[in-house]
Amino acid sequence: MVKIKITNPQEKIKIPVPVKFSVPDDITGNYWVVKNNSGKTCVAQRLHNDSEHNFVAIVNFSGSEEELSFDHEIEEDKVKGIKEMPTAKENDAYVHLNTGKFDFELCRGTAQGEGSSKWGLRHFMAVDEKRDLLPSGNNAMGGFYGPFFTPDNGLINPAEHLIVDIKPIENGPVMKEYRLSGRIPDGLKPELHGKRFALDWSFYYDVPFFSRVYHVDHFQTTVNQRSIVDKITVGDEFESGIGQLVFDRFATYDGVWYREGDPYSGQLANKVQVLVHDGQKRSDRFEDFRKQLTSNMANAHWDLYWHLFSVWENALSQDEIETNLHDVRQKAFVLAELNDRPWLFSADPVNVSAVKDQTVFAGPATKSAEINTQTGQAMVWQTEHASNAFQIVQRPQSGWQNWGTNAENECPSLPVGSLIHTAYGPYQNNWREVADSLEALADVRAEVE
Repeated sequence: MVKIKITNPQEKIKIPVPVKFSVPDDITGNYWVVKNNSGKTCVAQRLHNDSEHNFVAIVNFSGSEEELSFDHEIEEDKVKGIKEMPTAKENDAYVHLNTGKFDFELCRGTAQGEGSSKWGLRHFMAVDEKRDLLPSGNNAMGGFYGPFFTPDNGLINPAEHLIVDIKPIENGPVMKEYRLSGRIPDGLKPELHGKRFALDWSFYYDVPFFSRVYHVDHFQTTVNQRSIVDKITVGDEFESGIGQLVFDRFATYDGVWYREGDPYSGQLANKVQVLVHDGQKRSDRFEDFRKQLTSNMANAHWDLYWHLFSVWENALSQDEIETNLHDVRQKAFVLAELNDRPWLFSADPVNVSAVKDQTVFAGPATKSAEINTQTGQAMVWQTEHASNAFQIVQRPQSGWQNWGTNAENECPSLPVGSLIHTAYGPYQNNWREVADSLEALADVRAEVE
């Protein structure tokens, strides 16, 4: 019977991981029971749309090597694996999954231009914890924003402003992969018109992480007066209600270099307040915003800071948008370069909610984490290529939080095509070990003996 030798270089992998491999054509059927070195069994699932591999199995390494022996075929309905749940909270949910570790809804979005319109992962929770990290339905994990979501481009928000197509790429109990795709609405910058994207999500049975990669049509533009070529802002949002936080610390693998505060958001909020209180009659849509934006902006959802200026909303004329955002940009550019916000270093996780604007801009990293020091839970990100910068918001005034791969003034910083692994669990004290495991996935090798 066919045997697969799998190597774990330097024994870095400490969590269950998916391993893909190829077997000879005489192995037919979609699901096989396989045995490891100690006789424990798992199921290998055939891959139907992978050009390099034809099977995947979940491996628990006990050392530097594991051997999987194909034992016998099994029917799909006998395989214990990812469950598609029969109901969902969101009307635009494409599928509601329980992976054994995580429970969430994968949504298409509704293109209504609101927080609740976003495509991506909604109502995400760890099965053991049973705490919804996105309970209101007004936020999502997985959206991408810059360079489209910039003042220069009229604040086009791909996550809120389009409905994505979703199709399954792999659809079995061990692994499910989905492709989200769509055309990004045109904004003010002609070089960003007509761009399409595809986002591939991969989920695995009883594995404490998921993976994704973003593909976007080639683009070259400027943001923050800097040239940007094929870099994007990926944003994962979390929420917990006013006065609370899902995570209260941010860390990167070798300590955090960061600057405190966000002059751009302050300038945008100031401009909002000027416009909504100037008494000038404008469009009906503007009046809708005026009603929402006359209270304390510090407690408002971040979306309300920028919606007024989005060309997609038509609340202001294009001339008004360009004039007001030009003023915001110029002031924010200057403030971002002043010496009153020095670069700081912390070997320990940073208490983001204690700093100005409850925001830090951190330097380059491939491994980062947001941590809840009360519960010990942590979200861990490992990216194939370093993001040049991060924007981290942990704002108890609104309960909204964000992990974003952007520098100041919405400058995107993650190379397009970077594979992202995201783990979640009780990892406060060992999140670096988890991040190392995710990084080591790229070094796993499998071969037929």
